[in-house]
Amino acid sequence: MKIALIGYGKMGHEIERIALSRGHDVVCRIDIDNMQDFDSPAFRSADVAIEFTAPTQAYGNILKCFSKGMKVVSGSTGWMEQHNEEMKYLCRDGENTLFWSSNFSIGVALFSRVSEYLARLMNGYPMYDVSMEEVHHIHKLDAPSGTAITLAQGIIDNLDRKTGWSKGTLTGADGTVSGSRDNAPQDIRIDSVREGEIAGIHVIEYDSSSDFIKIIHSAKDRSGLALGAVLAAEYTVSRKGFLTMNDLMDSLS
Repeated sequence: MKIALIGYGKMGHEIERIALSRGHDVVCRIDIDNMQDFDSPAFRSADVAIEFTAPTQAYGNILKCFSKGMKVVSGSTGWMEQHNEEMKYLCRDGENTLFWSSNFSIGVALFSRVSEYLARLMNGYPMYDVSMEEVHHIHKLDAPSGTAITLAQGIIDNLDRKTGWSKGTLTGADGTVSGSRDNAPQDIRIDSVREGEIAGIHVIEYDSSSDFIKIIHSAKDRSGLALGAVLAAEYTVSRKGFLTMNDLMDSLS
């Protein structure tokens, strides 16, 4: 498989390492200083593009890929909420192909399914209220994380007493806390922490007056995300339309 990388930072380098170890070729690397390479023969020779960039760049990058007839795997967050319906429309009937996920970790995908099952169980136990916390490195621009929002939506879809999520507190790298822990009872509060070089920790807690139940996913490094992105590219290269981690996980199970 021939891969074009869009975004060649830490994630891009890790994706390249994993892709090469699995026998694939990285034929093009596009970053902020060589955007003209979208028009290069090397880019056009790729079977699929893997895109990990900033929220302000991702949307435009994906439209450029679509204009070249290129299939895309994207893990960029902070933009899809605004463009979700548009992306699904552009991928209708396989006209374009986008595999998007807020988190490509297989562990996070399994964690999400455990969370959804727990949420269904909690419909019978209204004394437990649910909240979330996500912790990431200081370079992450969006808060809450896209993964936290996706996890929250999975709970909302399965827990009748929750209909939305709201931003809670944000603890910055300097320890400054902004925001509030007050939220409407029908919302899931998501608190965010930015600290050091933490790859990603997501905590879901159900709290009652007598005890609490807590489930946690903690990434050790970026390798799990990179492997998931390459697995998604392997899945996407022979498929069309708008694809998600649910599609990939169903194919692996």
